[in-house]
Amino acid sequence: MPLPLAPLIPLAVRLGLVATTSFAISRWVRSATHPGRTDQRAEDALDDLGEGLSVHRPADRVEDRQTNATARLRRVVRFKGRSYEIDAGLMARLRLREREE
Repeated sequence: MPLPLAPLIPLAVRLGLVATTSFAISRWVRSATHPGRTDQRAEDALDDLGEGLSVHRPADRVEDRQTNATARLRRVVRFKGRSYEIDAGLMARLRLREREE
């Protein structure tokens, strides 16, 4: 006795369309993003940050009106008998310079 496959065709078309769309979007996102890199100097600088928030203007950058900010948060969270260490660090620089056109 033959199996009726005609009722499965709309489902197969929908699943194929979803799979194709998902594949196309993931390829587009992958091609549009930068793979990134890890700079060991930046990693060492983040490890040397003190905990808390700091905002300052370096004396040697007065003419550039540069402002630097750093922040670091280190905590241990216990959840369901397991411990997780959270170490979040942030370094930022804002520099405003007047340009002559």
